[in-house]
Amino acid sequence: MMRKIIRFNSVVMMSLAVCFCIYPAIRAVLDIRDPALKSPGMPRITWRLFHNLTPRYANWAKERVAQGNAETMSTQDISGTEWPLFGSVFYLWATENLQHAWESGDHTGIEPRVYARNAIIAASELVIDPKHASWVKQHWGTNYLHHENVFYRMLVIGALTSRAKLLHDGAHLDLLRDQVESFSQELDASKTGLLDDYPGQCYPGDVMAALMCITRADTVLGTDHSKFIERALRGFVGKNETRFHLPPYSANADTGVPSSDARGCGNSYMCLTAPELWPAQAKIWFTLYDGSFWQKRAITVGFREFAKDYPNSEWTMDVDAGPVIAGHGVAANAFGIAAARKNGRFDRAYPLSAEMLATLVELPNGALAIPRLLSNLGDAPLLGEAAILWQLSIQPEKGFPVKTGGSIPAYTYIVIGGILLFGLWLLVQAIENFRATRRSSDDVIPAAAFQIILWLIFMTICIAAFGMHHEIIALVALVIEAMLPARKRKKVLKGTEGWDEKPAKPSSQT
Repeated sequence: MMRKIIRFNSVVMMSLAVCFCIYPAIRAVLDIRDPALKSPGMPRITWRLFHNLTPRYANWAKERVAQGNAETMSTQDISGTEWPLFGSVFYLWATENLQHAWESGDHTGIEPRVYARNAIIAASELVIDPKHASWVKQHWGTNYLHHENVFYRMLVIGALTSRAKLLHDGAHLDLLRDQVESFSQELDASKTGLLDDYPGQCYPGDVMAALMCITRADTVLGTDHSKFIERALRGFVGKNETRFHLPPYSANADTGVPSSDARGCGNSYMCLTAPELWPAQAKIWFTLYDGSFWQKRAITVGFREFAKDYPNSEWTMDVDAGPVIAGHGVAANAFGIAAARKNGRFDRAYPLSAEMLATLVELPNGALAIPRLLSNLGDAPLLGEAAILWQLSIQPEKGFPVKTGGSIPAYTYIVIGGILLFGLWLLVQAIENFRATRRSSDDVIPAAAFQIILWLIFMTICIAAFGMHHEIIALVALVIEAMLPARKRKKVLKGTEGWDEKPAKPSSQT
């Protein structure tokens, strides 16, 4: 029985080594060689990720709305309340980009809006689902759709605009028109050109994103808010800007005065929305951002989350920035890829994309392991994959010059090489363990019966979790059972080797 378990576990370990190490490393190398990472074009990974993510996103969004769990969530649960909606809008924006590429001649498979119809409907319905607005109702009351509430209303406008562009089904156009008109009037009437996301919390990046969504909605509604958009620049310049002449991460909506300095996550976010609003100003902002926040270290390059003179900013973390590692902000560089591509700066986008692709760990089924782990596994498990799909699908804004260049950072080679070598080592070890079952061994298996029972328990957990679509739990159980049985080698006293061998017969005398 134990030999059979060891053989089974060896096969499992071989499979894990191939799926989680060898395949992802080879996949990353192939993806990094894609010319569309170095210049305008739709990278191949976007089509592959889109086709793998779409059915999963449709099923997840439908189930989440049907369950209604969002209605009881606390306002303090930022990732649980915001990320499901943010991820849905990322997915819709990415689908728009892919549809445009398909219409421009990049034909890969079924037309995106046809293939993704169910996912488009499910994602947009999730965003406007009243239960998913429970947390903003707690902040703003029953008038939440007509009083400030920038972040949520921006997502509603963005989601419904994408649905209208893609499906032309006329769904929720009255709600879209109401949000565009009421929000633009309220913002135009504000003293500073800013409004709050939540009471006492104003994030200019969300205001700018809302302005971008209004501009896009004009093409659906047949309206023209161009004069309003021109005036709206006032909320981000002059007394409303930081010492870097960049918009702040947060501000006081009543006075317009920054309440924080410029930060990488906010800079990248605004530099990818501004080109559609104020092209000339957007070029200035990206140049300033690049000059003050881009850094090159021994093995990595990227955007800093905080300025170099900001205290205690090299190693930290928060819900918006994500982990900050040696000054590099994870969110700043994730959105930085999109911002660089939008501004035509492929000399920045290419090395950032190479670093990201090395870290994704794309599995044979198309799932991205690391983004999945960094997302909210319970409430927004597909956020990371949707965000990456959107970022890599972004193309330069019309009229922006394209600058190519950039090289692959050493970090990329180190990560890919490390993953590949570790996978090969696991593979060799598993093969050797399998072969060892065919010959006698000096290993002792303590409490063999108990370990067999333990193995059966974890195998049962693995099968049950997989059947209930809890893939992470199933994987953890599979890894644990694959590490069984625990063994220890017999202790042999020095000089006693061969004591259990039979003595040789004395030679016969003639």
